Amino acid sequence: MTDLYPAADQRELLRQAAAAHTAASTDLEAFLRRLPEVPEPADITEYANLLSREERARAERQAAADMAGLELPSMETSD
Repeated sequence: MTDLYPAADQRELLRQAAAAHTAASTDLEAFLRRLPEVPEPADITEYANLLSREERARAERQAAADMAGLELPSMETSD
């Protein structure tokens, strides 16, 4: 028999992954709000680090969603 709902621990892992992704996105947004008109090399490095963190968190959130049974079909279209 297949469970209709994922185990509680999988849902909690998904909630934690979603929270981490939200935090990474919030940090990226905060950086972009304070970005000077002419970015310095340090700004570009910080942006790269924040973007990488956000992308990793998104991938971890998606993996947790898949494990919790929320796998989605591909949304890419073929031309």
